[in-house]
Amino acid sequence: MRYVVAVADTLSFTRAAERCRVVQSALSHQIAKLERELGTQLFERSSRSVRLSNAGRAFLPSARQALDAAERAKAEVAAATGEIRGRLAVGAFNALTSIDVPELLAGFHRDHPHVRIALRAYFSEQMVGLVRDGELDLAFLGLPPSHRTPGVSERDLGRDRLAALVRPDHPLAGHTEVDLTLLAGEAFVDFPRGTAARAQSDEAFAAAKLDREVSFEAGGTEFLIRMVRAGFGVGMLPAPFARQFSGLRVIPVRDAPTRMERLIWSASTPSPAAQAFLDRVFAYLSTRSAE
Repeated sequence: MRYVVAVADTLSFTRAAERCRVVQSALSHQIAKLERELGTQLFERSSRSVRLSNAGRAFLPSARQALDAAERAKAEVAAATGEIRGRLAVGAFNALTSIDVPELLAGFHRDHPHVRIALRAYFSEQMVGLVRDGELDLAFLGLPPSHRTPGVSERDLGRDRLAALVRPDHPLAGHTEVDLTLLAGEAFVDFPRGTAARAQSDEAFAAAKLDREVSFEAGGTEFLIRMVRAGFGVGMLPAPFARQFSGLRVIPVRDAPTRMERLIWSASTPSPAAQAFLDRVFAYLSTRSAE
């Protein structure tokens, strides 16, 4: 099953063998043996390509679940003897300000070197589904306060306000403060429509009964910053996060949109690695609250 998943992921027997650290002939032999047992081919092969057959597409989800269950069983046995093993998959959006996730993961890795850590950056609304489906153990989100995350466990981490970002030569750069009415007349660089990152600003302008023009949509924070630096429009990011970017003016907004940072994790029992990391996060939050 591990070989089948590797071929499905890479669409190459050669790359799958490299990933599984076996010779290609052994991998091909084992997959062929499994296909004989199942009575059908899992892959359609040609001299130039490999792709899943209909049977392979039906087989793949259960194969992934079985492998995850086997890994979880090994991790549970290790945890019973006092050792944390297994996988920890964490999601985080780029503009997180309430917690230094890389620093927490570095400390976790020092204490639990046998845990394989994966850190992924996605839009917040994507990560909710990935946590529900088990592809991420937990995720740090940035959401409008009205946004709900059903089907997962959650804890709010805090909230902050968005600030406007402009080039130093922008007409608004000299202002010490602006409001949404003044900003509504500007061209904006923002995240794609339908994302939680975009909704924060859309909801604030709608609540103020103001229309604005989003001329350019950026697929990530770095590209948004580059577009603002190039003079394509005004951007809006959380104020503490925005101040780290040189060469831009960060302007407070009186009636600014509010963003909530939230931690979510699986509603079912977390794996030993996920629980150990959650315990570390909760301890960090408790210490910070005490300060």
